[in-house]
Amino acid sequence: MSTTTYEVTGMTCGHCVSSVTTEVSKLAGVSDVDVALVQGGTSRVTVSSSAPLPLDDVRSAVDEAGYELVGESA
Repeated sequence: MSTTTYEVTGMTCGHCVSSVTTEVSKLAGVSDVDVALVQGGTSRVTVSSSAPLPLDDVRSAVDEAGYELVGESA
């Protein structure tokens, strides 16, 4: 099991949280997505998966939801 926290900007509401959760959950191996929303700031998206996820895959999922991944912290 792997858990990684990503920093995402542009999220402002519950709909934003839902969009990011939906897109990231589609990645292979993802078992849980938890979003700590910071309105107008940098939100933290914690992803649990069966193995570490390629950063580009997570970045693409966040981008598909309409937001920007700006960092990662283990």
